[in-house]
Amino acid sequence: MATTAPVITVDGPGGAGKGTITQMLARRLGWHLLDSGALYRLTALAATRQGVSLDDEAGLAEVARGLDAAFEPTEPGEPVRVILAGEDVTREIRTEACGDNASRVAAMQPVRDALLQRQRDFRQPPGLVADGRDMGTVVFPRAETKIFLTASALERAERRYRQLKDAGVDVNIDALLEEIRVRDERDMNRSAAPLKPAEDAQVIDSTGLSIEEVLDRVMAAAGQA
Repeated sequence: MATTAPVITVDGPGGAGKGTITQMLARRLGWHLLDSGALYRLTALAATRQGVSLDDEAGLAEVARGLDAAFEPTEPGEPVRVILAGEDVTREIRTEACGDNASRVAAMQPVRDALLQRQRDFRQPPGLVADGRDMGTVVFPRAETKIFLTASALERAERRYRQLKDAGVDVNIDALLEEIRVRDERDMNRSAAPLKPAEDAQVIDSTGLSIEEVLDRVMAAAGQA
């Protein structure tokens, strides 16, 4: 049964390296991957395309329930390919605007309820690596291994700055830092599943570490070193 498949949850704030680490970990183990944050971004994007207000909780929950979403693996170092209704929207959902909208949407309990079972359905043999902000606290509270990956706000802003510059996007580092601080504050203080480590999570600070060093620590924490 799918519910017997092991799960490794990797939670933490945006920019901590969760996406890269979970893809590397899933490839290393040969497990399935869930990018839960993408589901909220997809809900926000689908709502915008359908003309549903981001203040309409009931409308957003309906969009979430009918979300036609899929994830496809990519080459190492590339973000997971995100498909919405058959269309590759990987780049579109990674904009700062979409991320901000997703954070607003994720604060709404009706939307979270609508997406909860959808996320749990990704749990299939031989195992699942789940990337998000409440994977270990809400979605998979009995996961075998729970990681909370974090980094300083400044380092996360610098990482995002480099990503956007490499993509040819004109961006201001100070504005990025402020956006990250505002989003952290909102995510940590929202009433619906606030961003925090699960009580039994292992906290890993990636500040100043290479991605391979972070992966080694996560693998060791998961008993896979």
